[in-house]
Amino acid sequence: MKDFAAIDFETANQYPTSICSIGIVIVRNDEIVDRIYSIVQPEPNYYTYWNTRVHGITRADTENAPVFPFVWKEIESRIEGLPLVAHNKAFDEGCLKAIFRTYCMDYPDYEFFCTLQSAKRIIKHLPNYQLQTVAAYCGYHLDHHHHALADAEACAWIAKEII
Repeated sequence: MKDFAAIDFETANQYPTSICSIGIVIVRNDEIVDRIYSIVQPEPNYYTYWNTRVHGITRADTENAPVFPFVWKEIESRIEGLPLVAHNKAFDEGCLKAIFRTYCMDYPDYEFFCTLQSAKRIIKHLPNYQLQTVAAYCGYHLDHHHHALADAEACAWIAKEII
């Protein structure tokens, strides 16, 4: 796969609609050509201790951030026609579908691929298949794990290597 968009979401709480940041890395002809990062006002708009502990984003960071439909309006034309790739697509695809439903947006039926599933199928004998482990195996050092853009870039790197 030479053309795709790697995507990653961070959430504010246990609800998949509580997206508080989005990272997207666009790959065309096997080269990274665009990076998109945005904070988002989550829905519902509250943060759990555990989620903030993972990614460091707080309500103060997103209090004046745009809501998802405004952020996605800036993204959708840039990823049009591209398959989406995520590490653990069940999470990211689930978030995307849930937030589209919440805001009554028409879901364009994005084609999703999963670097986690691909890694488990293709790469044997890793101690685990967490994003940072698979990225390191593929030659990418993930410095800022759980920052949506950094995670999307690691995912893109993995996808270029194994999908």
